[in-house]
Amino acid sequence: MFRNVSELLELTEKHNKPISEIMIEQEIDVTGRSREEIIAKMQLNLKTMEEAVKRGIEEDVVSVSGLTGGDGKKLAHYLKYGNPIGGDTTLLAVANAMATNEVNAAMGIICATPTAGSAGVVPGVLFGVEHKLKPTEEQKLAFLFTSGAFGFVVANNASISGAAGGCQAEVGSATGMAAAALVELAGGSPKQSAHAMAIALKNMLGLVCDPVAGLVEVPCVKRNAAGASLAITAADMALAGIESRIPCDEVIEAMYRIGQTLPESLRETGEGGLAATPTGRKLEAAIFGQKAEKIN
Repeated sequence: MFRNVSELLELTEKHNKPISEIMIEQEIDVTGRSREEIIAKMQLNLKTMEEAVKRGIEEDVVSVSGLTGGDGKKLAHYLKYGNPIGGDTTLLAVANAMATNEVNAAMGIICATPTAGSAGVVPGVLFGVEHKLKPTEEQKLAFLFTSGAFGFVVANNASISGAAGGCQAEVGSATGMAAAALVELAGGSPKQSAHAMAIALKNMLGLVCDPVAGLVEVPCVKRNAAGASLAITAADMALAGIESRIPCDEVIEAMYRIGQTLPESLRETGEGGLAATPTGRKLEAAIFGQKAEKIN
């Protein structure tokens, strides 16, 4: 069983197995379930992610508050019929990420990866690169197990909670998870996956959690978009042979320490950052003001 990235890499070298396989074996050991049961559970997760992406791209999804909805679909339309500046793969991943989080905001079914507020990054990247890498179902499942391995390390050595560590712990962690998994999917080594995780997470350090009106919508949806884009960039950097000067485990430790020093107002309380801007307060009043007055 591994506790950190260093131990995970040691296991891949010792047994000459990819990260995804080490994660599957750990799940078997920890849960006592059979390999078939664990694979079946991940197949369900994969299906849930795929359906969320499809719904967000194809349907007119709008949240109950009215703050979010339709942006994933809008970007997908622009990608197909416009003249986009960015690359098709990255923009498709971004569209998928936003679509997933818009489904979450509309009370739809998503798969928390690692949280609901950051649920768009991992599936956004996976289905964004599908047309380019053409993964089999087995490879898609391996992508999710690899992302889960890095999420496991973060959850047990730092935090995946915005309330505890800011959005760096949610979208930041998801971005690193997706980057690491993409490296394996593209044929990279476990060490390159670790570097991709470190590169991605380093660029999310200090990201605050400041949801407008306390809802997981603004700026959460667009932060998932940024996370998907960064994950692909980090994966490409690692695959090119670029390494993180700071080891992955130390980056995760730094994220934990940064999260501990963030003021409470910037940790999912809706009391600071964008939530405290004049427009943020106006939106909050528009959504909850009348209801609050009736209660009082």
